[in-house]
Amino acid sequence: MFGIVRPCSHRLGERFKAEWMAHLCGLCLALRGDHGQLARVVTNYDGLLVSVLTEAQSGPVAGARRTAGPCPLRGMRTASVARGEGARLAAAVSLVLASAKVRDHVADRDGLLARAPFAAAARTVARGWDRAGARTGAAVGFDTGVLVEAVDRQAGVESLAGPGTPVLVVTEPTETATAAAFAHTAVLAGRPGNAAPLGEAGALFGRLAHLLDAVEDQAADAASGAWNPLTATGTSREEARRLCDDALHGIRLALREAEFTDRGLAHLLLVHELRNSVDRAFGTTSCGHAQGLLLPDGSPAAGGAAPEANNPYGNPYGNPYGTPQGPGSPLLPPPPGGPQRPHKPPRGLLAGCAVFLGLFCTCQMCCTEHDGPWSRQRRDPWCDAGDACDGCDCCSNCCGDGGCCDGCCCDGCGCDC
Repeated sequence: MFGIVRPCSHRLGERFKAEWMAHLCGLCLALRGDHGQLARVVTNYDGLLVSVLTEAQSGPVAGARRTAGPCPLRGMRTASVARGEGARLAAAVSLVLASAKVRDHVADRDGLLARAPFAAAARTVARGWDRAGARTGAAVGFDTGVLVEAVDRQAGVESLAGPGTPVLVVTEPTETATAAAFAHTAVLAGRPGNAAPLGEAGALFGRLAHLLDAVEDQAADAASGAWNPLTATGTSREEARRLCDDALHGIRLALREAEFTDRGLAHLLLVHELRNSVDRAFGTTSCGHAQGLLLPDGSPAAGGAAPEANNPYGNPYGNPYGTPQGPGSPLLPPPPGGPQRPHKPPRGLLAGCAVFLGLFCTCQMCCTEHDGPWSRQRRDPWCDAGDACDGCDCCSNCCGDGGCCDGCCCDGCGCDC
């Protein structure tokens, strides 16, 4: 999976985590249902945003969810997953995005793709994904030709770019493609008046995606001699950051102009998570989990900071009041909901290895919370580990008792969420 919007469970909370996973699994199953098992490899975090936007506008409708069977990526658990036209549009977009990614790697002669046989095979795969995306897009009334045309134009635009060329000239094809996908969600949801603002939000999202990819790859591209839009046009990181911040502001304003039935998850992803993505790319993250622990009267507790203490979603490790001094610290009230989980003695080497194999082979280590195979302490899934504390303040500084992500109360309240 790839994409610039990569939320962690700490920031999502239980409600939005369940919704996010419903759309993610719905996209994956839509790809499998229309194009077979191998198509699931193109499951794309950014592509599923169109599924989120569709449901945010149409609201819950009959048949919009179904119960999916056990899956290794969910720790062999069933789940309620999204279905319908939004998920199929997300599948079409993901297929074309994956095709574009493959073509980009071929053009850059990355790794094995520098060899003609592998490059030819990759082009064949990309063309197959283009055709598959076109079939699924046609089924929901979306012409993926605008996406393919934008991908095809990208190489020509890049070949003409040089020092002094505005970097937004290079990002234009991406903006055009994402604008079309975002705007079509309004058609699927039966809200044609939303097409213009969502198209604008989509164009700005495409600009962000292109710029952040360039920022994150600039050092590696310089080392390998690959083409990079910032280096080629002489755009400084400061200017790139300014353009990203402008795009963030524009997306927020565009979303306010659109009408939603439930804007919660869409607002969280396209406002809060996008800002986290920009901060992560430019290395300006500041982790809210590292804030000091506060007592009920608002004063800081002695003994230092405790992760997740001020997080309105609680501690993912199950101890919302623990400190380095231990759960019995006299400075803290007892945790709500009864006593904490009893401490379990660590497992021996062989028993731990057996448990490790079981957790690893069922993907529970990657995708679900689990007890450590040897320590038996509660652990987050690996897919959260790289981002769990990456710039997330969990809306702890925003308005409302539950934080703005809980009910998106800061949409328009001026607290600059």
